[in-house]
Formats: sequence, structure tokens, C-alpha cells
Amino acid sequence: MTLAFRFSALAALLLNGALSGFFYAWVCSTMWGLDAAAPEVAIRAMQAMNASVRNAVFAPAFFATGPLLLVTAVLAWKSGQSGEVSGLLALAGGVVVLGGTVLTMVVNVPMNETLALVTEAQIEADAATIWADYSAPWQVWNQTRTALTGLGLALAGAALLAARSAGA
Repeated sequence: MTLAFRFSALAALLLNGALSGFFYAWVCSTMWGLDAAAPEVAIRAMQAMNASVRNAVFAPAFFATGPLLLVTAVLAWKSGQSGEVSGLLALAGGVVVLGGTVLTMVVNVPMNETLALVTEAQIEADAATIWADYSAPWQVWNQTRTALTGLGLALAGAALLAARSAGA
């Protein structure tokens, strides 16, 4: 196993875990907490969290995980790993790119941008409806991206176990 493959595999696995865990935290705590709050509080809090998530700490996990898994698949192949190892890593990369990054950009981000445009007057007039219309569908898509990035993590882990059991 080459050093480049080992480093890339470890970095990809860690980033994939961070990304999947980030989405998972929204599933099992953040959205439940917001749903339990007053709708006007939930809207304002979600607006603030969505505005803060675009940062240099989150960006590597969000933007680099899928591509790094794909690069790791190439490195696995070039370092003589089995087709199983490189195939699992490529599949993990594809799942994360499509199910994490693209899904987020196509569905969750537009929903977040629409929520960001909600004014104080709109919140005061109809917060319960605004939140109900946002929260339920947002959570369905977040659960979907959580499951898909979790699948990517499982595939990446399986690839590394296959590489290790091959004695590489």
C-alpha cells in the first residue's frame, strides 16, 4: 500500500465521517429541538445556522469528501489494490458526490435560501405555517443525504478492510 493511498484513504474516511455525522446531528437533535421551539424562534435560529454553515471548517468535509474518495479510488488502483478496493472507493465517492453534495445544492440549499428571505413581518404574521412548510420536507431530504453519506462511509470502510485483508 503506498503512502499516498494510505494518507488519502484515511483523510477521505475522516472527512466522510465528519460529513455524515454533521447531517446525522441535524436528524437526531437539531431539527427535533427546533420543532419543539416556537415556530418564530425556529425560523430565526435556522436562518442563523444556515448563514453560519458556510465556513472554512465545514467546507473541506462538504466539498472535498466525494472528490477525495474518487482520487483515493484511483490511488488504490495505481498502487495495485484489487478491483474490489478501488471499486468500493469509487462507488463511495459517487454516492457522496450525488447523495451529499449535489442533493444538498439542489434541494436543501434552495430551501435554506428561500427561508433566508422570510421577513420579520412574515414571521410575525404566519410563523407556524412557514415553519411547517419548511421543516417537514427539509428533514426528509436531510435524512436522505444522511443515509447516503452514511452508505458512502460504510463503502469506504469496507474498501479499507478489503485492502487490509489483502495484506497490502
